[in-house]
Amino acid sequence: MKVKKAVIPAAGLGTRFLPATKSMPKEMLPIIDTPVIQYVVEEAIASGIEDIIIITGRGKRAIEDYFDDSPELEMHLAKKHQTDMLKLVRDISSLVDIHYIRQKEPNGLGDAVLRAEKHIGNEPFAVLLGDDIIVNDKPCTAQLIENFEKYGRSTIAVEEVPYEKLSSYGIIKGKPIDDSLYVLEDIVEKPSPEAAPSNIGAIGRYVFTPEIFDCIKEAGAGVGSEIQLTDGIRLLNRSQMIYACRFKGKRFDTGDRLGYVKSIVDFALKNENLRDDVLEYLWEIMAVEKAPAEQNEQR
Repeated sequence: MKVKKAVIPAAGLGTRFLPATKSMPKEMLPIIDTPVIQYVVEEAIASGIEDIIIITGRGKRAIEDYFDDSPELEMHLAKKHQTDMLKLVRDISSLVDIHYIRQKEPNGLGDAVLRAEKHIGNEPFAVLLGDDIIVNDKPCTAQLIENFEKYGRSTIAVEEVPYEKLSSYGIIKGKPIDDSLYVLEDIVEKPSPEAAPSNIGAIGRYVFTPEIFDCIKEAGAGVGSEIQLTDGIRLLNRSQMIYACRFKGKRFDTGDRLGYVKSIVDFALKNENLRDDVLEYLWEIMAVEKAPAEQNEQR
C-alpha cells in the first residue's frame, strides 16, 4: 500500500526558545524568510504525500493562518504589481491538503500522533517532526517510504548521536543488514549515556503501519509521565519487524538553539543573494576573534 498521508506533530510548547515562543509557535521561527514548518511540509510533498495532518495546540493558530489564503495581503500585492511576491504567497496556500487537529494539552509525542488515528484509518503513514529540517536531493521521508514499500515494515530514521546528547533521544539497538539499514532489536527513550544500547538515535522521521496506534495506547505513560512514541515503537516491534534507516542528508535540529543558528548560517550561504555578504561578515568576525589570541601568544 502506498504511503500518501503524513502527520506533523507541532503542539509542543517550545520552552527552549522562550520568550519568543510565548506568542509564536517554534515551528514558525524563520530560517531567514521561510518558517521551519514550510520546509517540513515541502519535504512531505516531495516524498509523494498528498494529505497532511498537523497536530497543533493552544497558541498555534499562526500555523493555520500561514497555510491559509490571505485575501488582504494578496489584494495589496496585486495593487502594487508585486507579481513575484503575490505568486509566492498564493503558492504557500495551495501546497497540499492540510488538516488540523488540536492536542488539548502537551502529553508527549505518542499522544500527539494518536490524535490523528481517525483521520489515518487503516493506512500506513509518515510522521515528520515539525522542528527537524533534513536537506538532501532525495528527501529523508522518501527514503523511508522506499524502504517501507520494499519490505512492507515500519521504518524509522536514525543517525549517530554525540555522547553528551544520548539522553535526549530514543536510542536503538539494531542488527545491521547493510551500511544504512538495521533490523530494530530494541529502542530506549532518553537513556543515560552509560545505559544507552548504542550511539544511534531515532530522529524526527518515521513511516508506520497503522498498528502503531494500538501500541501507543497499550504503552501508556512513560518517561516524564508522558505518552512516548518510543514506547509504542517498542511494543510494535514485538509483533512486527521494524527497520531503522541511516538516512542520507544533512539534518538541522531547529528545536535546539545552536541547531537553529547553524541552519540559518547554512541556508544563508546557499542563498545567491546573501552568500558573499554573509561570508564577508563571517571573515570579519573571525578576524576580530583571532586578533586577541595572536596578541596573547606574542606576549
